[in-house]
Amino acid sequence: QVQLMESGGDSAQAGGSLRLSCTASQYFENLGCLAWFRQVPGKEREAVATIIILANTRYYHNSVKGRFTLSRDKAKSTAYLQMNSLTPEDTAIYYCAAAWSARGGCSVDPDDYNYWGQGTQVTVSS
Repeated sequence: QVQLMESGGDSAQAGGSLRLSCTASQYFENLGCLAWFRQVPGKEREAVATIIILANTRYYHNSVKGRFTLSRDKAKSTAYLQMNSLTPEDTAIYYCAAAWSARGGCSVDPDDYNYWGQGTQVTVSS
């Protein structure tokens, strides 16, 4: 069993920055993929960024390319989502998720993830 603990959600002004953290309780280096999803009321959860833990291969949703950076620190069992140039459209609950499998790359389907964090709120005002 892996527990994911998120932190870093906050309020920010448009154009500002936030950094989210996701720490795994165990087995971080054994995980295949780690992803950040976000969700707003009435919409499906969407994958913002994913990373293959061992290969360090990353994917970004088009809406965040060039603004968000996903990185991981294996020694700290932690993945970070650096969010720059925030816009009100980035307002959402952000969830960290982990999957054992990275076969074929990291999935963007929430159903393919085995573990989830509790979610952290990001609010961006104009």
